[in-house]
Amino acid sequence: MFRSFRVYAALIGVNLIYACTSIFTKMASRQEMLSWPYLLWIAGAVGVMGIYALLWQQVLKRIELSTAYMFKGTGLIFGLLIAWALLGEQITSNNIIGAAIIIIGIALFAKA
Repeated sequence: MFRSFRVYAALIGVNLIYACTSIFTKMASRQEMLSWPYLLWIAGAVGVMGIYALLWQQVLKRIELSTAYMFKGTGLIFGLLIAWALLGEQITSNNIIGAAIIIIGIALFAKA
């Protein structure tokens, strides 16, 4: 039971890391194209994606692909929350409805 919890916690953590790439790319979009700050933000995004790829492979060793892929929807929710908390972006009713649909889908899959 505890091992299963750790695997799911790792899966959610990996998706949180993946969601952080959206912050790097958003910050890059605010810079002048090909300037040093732009290139640094893009390099950060690529670095985070590299870390994500390595950790994703480790998670896939411990969980079925269909289950792991289903949880990728949590990355969208994390991205929404990170953009709201760090960048001050608005959360609309459509965002909330979409997040609710993702959560319901994950719950239904987990129940089956």
